[in-house]
Amino acid sequence: MTRLADFYAGKRIFLTGHTGFKGSWMALLLAHLGAEVYGFALPPVNLRGNLFEQLSIGDRITRSTYGDIRDAVALEAAMAAARPDIIIHMAAQPLVRASYRDPLETWQTNILGTVHLFEAIRRQNSCRTVLNITTDKCYENAEWVWPYRENDRLGGHDPYSASKACAELITTSYRRSFFAEAGIHLASARAGNVIGGGDFSQDRLIPDIVESVMRGQTVTLRSPDAIRPWQHVIEVVAGYLMLAAWLHTEGARFATAFNFGPDDVHPITVEALTQIFITTLGRGEYRIERDDRLHETLTLRLDNSQIKHAIGWRPRYTQEEAIQLTADWFGEYFAKADMHAVTLRQITQYLDLAGL
Repeated sequence: MTRLADFYAGKRIFLTGHTGFKGSWMALLLAHLGAEVYGFALPPVNLRGNLFEQLSIGDRITRSTYGDIRDAVALEAAMAAARPDIIIHMAAQPLVRASYRDPLETWQTNILGTVHLFEAIRRQNSCRTVLNITTDKCYENAEWVWPYRENDRLGGHDPYSASKACAELITTSYRRSFFAEAGIHLASARAGNVIGGGDFSQDRLIPDIVESVMRGQTVTLRSPDAIRPWQHVIEVVAGYLMLAAWLHTEGARFATAFNFGPDDVHPITVEALTQIFITTLGRGEYRIERDDRLHETLTLRLDNSQIKHAIGWRPRYTQEEAIQLTADWFGEYFAKADMHAVTLRQITQYLDLAGL
């Protein structure tokens, strides 16, 4: 395919969830590529830090609208005003442990919010390309050793995982029932555990390590042996944009679900990630206190064969390199560097490496 800048320059993109961690990286990448970005999301939350505000994303995109995807009227109005060429849906309640604390918010946001988006799309006439970002947690996890493929059974034990499995079912239903006949091409993307600079979320491993370092404390690992498909955020958001470009130009044959995961050569445990991160950062300590009061998957791996064959996307960083890049970002953050410059440097380095 052509370079991403050649495709996205001047394109009108409606991006939900642009104030979140992944959304901020996506918004900055799109702005760097020359796209007109219309963001719709809740106001940024600043519990331990906030990437959206640190990078002044609101000043770097075409329009930033604060709103809730549970508000169907506000969502449709923002979409109509944007008149997008492409819609990328990233807004979600993204945390497993938060879904236990407030399952109703999780269900309303991740399920009804997705329905609101699709209904708004049905009533507009500008956009024919839609990418729905879900998660690897949408699979019914059998704790088997081999990676999950796109045609494996959907499900979920916790409210978050179950809500994203539902979002996948809704995506398939709208594609078959409404969008295919209308010429609207809808795909979904299921990424693994995305890591990177600027993630300050609650109850996530690397933000917990960072906070412990800032406070001079020891981070506690609840599930040190758990295996996850760790990958750097720039690999994932660039992959999403590659898929959206193919979907936009080639249409229906790309209107399906795709896994975005690392090459599953040397699975990395939670404890191994912590060791790599702390070693690269040069600071931090951890201890193990196992806690199984809330159900968490022990093993989760993704098969990325389909996306490789479909569009030529493949991981450029090993999982170790992804962890090291993340630690490098936070090292610069601790040194009070210009974090917009640091983030943009990591973006351009990846685009050069991947030939995008």
